[in-house]
Amino acid sequence: MHPVFVLLMMLSVATGQFVELITLFVIVFIHELGHATAAALLGIQVKSIQMLPFGGVAVIEDRGDLTAGKEILISLAGPLQNVLMIGAAAAMQSLGWWDGEFLTYFIQANTIIALFNLLPILPLDGGKIAQALVSLFLPYHKTLIITYRISIVASMFMIGIALFPLFIDQGKIELNILLMGCFLLYSGIVDYRNIPYRFVRFLVNRDKLFTYHVSAGSLAQPIISMPAKPLDAILRLFKREKYHMVYVMNAQGKIIGVLPEQRIIESYFEKKG
Repeated sequence: MHPVFVLLMMLSVATGQFVELITLFVIVFIHELGHATAAALLGIQVKSIQMLPFGGVAVIEDRGDLTAGKEILISLAGPLQNVLMIGAAAAMQSLGWWDGEFLTYFIQANTIIALFNLLPILPLDGGKIAQALVSLFLPYHKTLIITYRISIVASMFMIGIALFPLFIDQGKIELNILLMGCFLLYSGIVDYRNIPYRFVRFLVNRDKLFTYHVSAGSLAQPIISMPAKPLDAILRLFKREKYHMVYVMNAQGKIIGVLPEQRIIESYFEKKG
């Protein structure tokens, strides 16, 4: 548990909001258990579940070789738990086992958490799903750049919505939206600055993709390059789930060499030391 989260729990006792906050804690925890369970079933190591001031996160082993399909399934598993909890609550209500204001609060809390997490903003579940889908069509490096930039702009838009009442003389700031917008903006900026490290991790784990495609008999996707093209520019054309052969072409349009992607990656790291 994050220290600030523990502090919020203590403050909730003093303000009479403990039941509501502990309910949110349980809902978020079950949501994250969904992610963790899906990851474990897919053979991915789950390191921890962290409870933060603005929600939770299931920390899974990310070796840079997580496929888009697996990432989408893991991301959907969290909101699915909220849907199941809503269904269970509705079933209990229909059977007469549960009713009242707390039931309404429970259903509303699950609905808000599920819908909020499906927003296409990183690092939310919806953002991860969108990033995984985009990576199927665009090179991985461009996918990272585009999706994190969109997430940063969307976070700024959320902050603008929270502050908008100040500009129409209502004077009431949407504090929850403001805090979440600031948290997502901070996370987006940090992750955007870490793109080079994430891309290197992606390159380091390409050997596993090669082994998979060899065993599956997949066709390599060609990349055409001029001899003087920088190595990093070629690497940024690599797609997440495609194996590449690089065809080197001279000024006359003749192929003068064919290189597997491992040769390009090895040369790149040797050059970088």
